[in-house]
Amino acid sequence: MQRGALLDAARSLLSEGGTEALTFPALAERTGLARSSVYEYFRSRAAVVEELCAVDFPVWAAEVEAAMEVADTPEAKIEAYVRRQLALVGDRRHRAVVAISAGELDAGAREKIRAAHGGLIAMVVEALEGLGHEQPRLAAMLLQGVVDAAVRRIELGAAEEPGRIIEAAVSMALRGVRG
Repeated sequence: MQRGALLDAARSLLSEGGTEALTFPALAERTGLARSSVYEYFRSRAAVVEELCAVDFPVWAAEVEAAMEVADTPEAKIEAYVRRQLALVGDRRHRAVVAISAGELDAGAREKIRAAHGGLIAMVVEALEGLGHEQPRLAAMLLQGVVDAAVRRIELGAAEEPGRIIEAAVSMALRGVRG
C-alpha cells in the first residue's frame, strides 16, 4: 500500500515539475512518510522511475495496442499508433516514461526500458509490412522517432497547439515529408 502511494506521489511530482521535482523529501511530504521510510522502498530516484516505467509502460502500451486493434487498415493502424501515443502525453503515467531521458538510470534499467520500447515498435511493424514496406522494422523505429519528437514538442509547450503537432506527426507518418 505504501509503495503504491509512493508511486502515485512520484507520478504527481513528475507531472507537476519533471524529474527535478522527484526528490525523496518531496515523496515523503506527499505521502506523510518519514524520508528514511522512502529509502526502505526505493534506493534512489532512478529506482522510483524504473518501477514507474515497469508498472506504467505496459498499461500505456496496451492502450496503444487496443487503439490499433480497432483500426481496420494498415494506414489506420499506423494513425492509431501515432495518435494514441500523443494523446497519452498529458497522462501522469507518461511522465514516468519520459523521465527515463533524465540519464540517471543504470545500464540495466535502461536496457529494460529499451526492451519495453522495442515491444511498442513491434506493434507497428506488422502494419508497415501490410503496406508492403521493404524495411518495416527500420521504418517502425523511424516512425517512433517522429512520435518521440512530437512528444518533446508538446511537452516543451511549443508555439504550435498540441493538436497541430499531432496532425503534423500523423501526416509525416502517413505521407512522409510531402505532407
